Amino acid sequence: MASSFFALFDDIATILDDVAAMTKLATKKTAGVLGDDLALNAQQVTGVEASRELPVVWAVAKGSMVNKAILVPAALAIAMFESWLHSRGHNIPIITPLLMVGGAFLCFEGVEKLAHKFFHKEQSAAHAEEHRAHLADDSLDLVQLEREKIRGAVRTDFILSAEIIVISLGTVALQAFIKQLGVLVAISLIMTVGVYGLVALIVKLDDAGLALTDHGRRTQGAASALGRAILAAAPWLMKFLSVAGTAAMFLVGGGIVAHGIPALHQLGETLGQLPVGWLWNSLFGAAVGVVTGALVLAAVKLAGRLRGKASGQ
Repeated sequence: MASSFFALFDDIATILDDVAAMTKLATKKTAGVLGDDLALNAQQVTGVEASRELPVVWAVAKGSMVNKAILVPAALAIAMFESWLHSRGHNIPIITPLLMVGGAFLCFEGVEKLAHKFFHKEQSAAHAEEHRAHLADDSLDLVQLEREKIRGAVRTDFILSAEIIVISLGTVALQAFIKQLGVLVAISLIMTVGVYGLVALIVKLDDAGLALTDHGRRTQGAASALGRAILAAAPWLMKFLSVAGTAAMFLVGGGIVAHGIPALHQLGETLGQLPVGWLWNSLFGAAVGVVTGALVLAAVKLAGRLRGKASGQ
């Protein structure tokens, strides 16, 4: 009886060790998406009262956990269905096309952000001015504004969480069900706590800077200089996160698309064998991401025009 118990304990320890190793691998593969996730969510919760920033972040974090509670079982069900098809002799890939769709969507978002920034500058400036005037309106319902921001952030999180879950599933697709479940649950918890913990810190940076500046003035200490440095660095941090997030869209999305197309995957492998191969491989993935995003954006614009013409007839 005792030997059976210790054997079971050893099996559990082995499974946990495997889950930890695969979770580390999955975290590396999904790290690129996190930059965009972090930047988007930090931007989503700006514009609310300082006293309400943390409650809004907490509300979005709870929505993120609900998203993952939906996505993890769905991803596992898809993996089981694909395995069942293979066992029946039907070699129909499901996970890889889903990964490619998600990667193409990331590339599309990246190109759309760049197109909006460089080709619609006047429209962007007008939208920003309209947003500032809207926030300054005394008749604005702040509770409704919070709810809209939370809903928008949770919708954004659902898309990015789906990408993270599918990428993670791709790294453990050949593992046993219990290991797949363990990795996806671990990734969900790590990503939610990590992302929204950092978002909470980012949105409170300005408050921390103001508090340190005020404290330094009263005590004539170095805290004032630190506070001013934080206040000066906070906007640059947001800009860096935005740029890093856009770059991550192309690197991650393009890499996923290239991996799903044999010819592109082989070319990427060849580039990876060159000196500083990781750099060439990354640049190749980014180039594939830009081209993919541009093609998807063109298709979306064309479909919109065709639909507009059809409705106008």
